[in-house]
Amino acid sequence: MAAVDLSDERLRQGVGPRAVVGLLVDRVRAGELGMVPVVAGLVVIWAVLQALNPIFLSSTNLVNLTMECVPVGIVALGIVCVLLIGQIDLSVGSISGLAAAITAILFVNEQWPVWAAVLAAVAAGCAIGVLYAQIYNRVGIPSFVITLAGLLSFLGLQLKALGTSGSVNLPYDSALVRFAQLSFVPAWLSYLLVLGAAAGLFLVGYLYARKRRTADLPARSLRFLVIRSAVLVIGLGFAVWYLNRSRGVGWMFVLLVALALALHYALTSTKWGKSLYAVGGNVEAARRAGINVRLVYVSAFAFCTTLAAIGGVLGAARLAAANQSSGGGDVNLNAIAAAVIGGTSLFGGRGTAFAAVLGILVIQSISSGLTLLSLDSSYRFFVTGVVLLLAVGVDSLARRSRASHGR
Repeated sequence: MAAVDLSDERLRQGVGPRAVVGLLVDRVRAGELGMVPVVAGLVVIWAVLQALNPIFLSSTNLVNLTMECVPVGIVALGIVCVLLIGQIDLSVGSISGLAAAITAILFVNEQWPVWAAVLAAVAAGCAIGVLYAQIYNRVGIPSFVITLAGLLSFLGLQLKALGTSGSVNLPYDSALVRFAQLSFVPAWLSYLLVLGAAAGLFLVGYLYARKRRTADLPARSLRFLVIRSAVLVIGLGFAVWYLNRSRGVGWMFVLLVALALALHYALTSTKWGKSLYAVGGNVEAARRAGINVRLVYVSAFAFCTTLAAIGGVLGAARLAAANQSSGGGDVNLNAIAAAVIGGTSLFGGRGTAFAAVLGILVIQSISSGLTLLSLDSSYRFFVTGVVLLLAVGVDSLARRSRASHGR
């Protein structure tokens, strides 16, 4: 599901909020739901969990929630890219576990500098994505089968690398572990980051609007851009203030948001991003338009597996260890579910970078809330499955609505 684009004649004329609401209603009726369903769902989930346990929305619990979101959230960002081109990667969990093992072995056993060990793990992840794309482009095996084979193969490599001990502990005083567990943004700097984010959003929107007006195309009004940035300052400012009542905003969560913002810019403002949407929408039409479809596949798979490796490294740093369960369990399921729940279409061509962030917030909120209620993981899997089914159902209904409106 694409984000609701408000580049409409009514906004170009700078009309009031009533017209904006009317435009949103029109877009929803046409199937352009954007992130409305997942935001509404997140509000409902938070309200229910807070009613069941008043601790849920405490600043301490929300700080923990944001930190726990990061490893799988970064993996989900990569899943968004492969879903946009109409493909799938089932091996991101195994790749993240292998990257964790490579980092731990090179850093602890081989005494490499931590940055070199991390770089080697990320490079291995990138190489796997390039391999997937080459197999897909040259042989034509479906990505489902390729990545399923990768899931099994790289899990085997992870177990072999870890050896009989099955685990390698990371030093608690290492920079990597400190970053994942103990590094938080100073309060004053967190507010400056909020102002910087709002200023950046305004600047990007203003430059894009000016470019469209130069080409005599509809563009967002200055009034709308100012209001949007002001809303962002108020919303993020309150969130930062509330988190600062406890430990504050973790640098690792800042990394997740920064990656999401960078991917959002790449998807919406670069030729590469537009090519992803084009290939996911209609491969043959994209090829006839002159897009190098094979290169798009290579970049999407490589980006996905690279982020899977980064997520695996950070996951190991959170636990201060790489073991046989690293990247296992529900990492695959949660990463894919986060992207889909957040609004990325399984049918390709529709989705945003923020889908991964919102989706993992939903999943982690369910996990955190049920843990506080002392319920076991069976309830978490059940509830997450229901939410995933609802998300795909909403996407399917939106596709029908867009088809009926000729979109």
